[in-house]
Amino acid sequence: MKESEKQSVKDRAEGKYHQMKGSLKESAGKALNKPGTTVAGKAEKTAGKVQEKVGRAERSSHK
Repeated sequence: MKESEKQSVKDRAEGKYHQMKGSLKESAGKALNKPGTTVAGKAEKTAGKVQEKVGRAERSSHK
């Protein structure tokens, strides 16, 4: 596996991780009525989606 492919896999995995973590933060914020935590969760989830798409784009460009 080439270094660029490894980075692509890493970006996709970290993206999924941040999406899951963001979802948990968002749910906790809603359950505890903490708007700041809810917003932080949404932001982290969005950042995870972006990172995952970067990984997918890197993978596509190396085929």
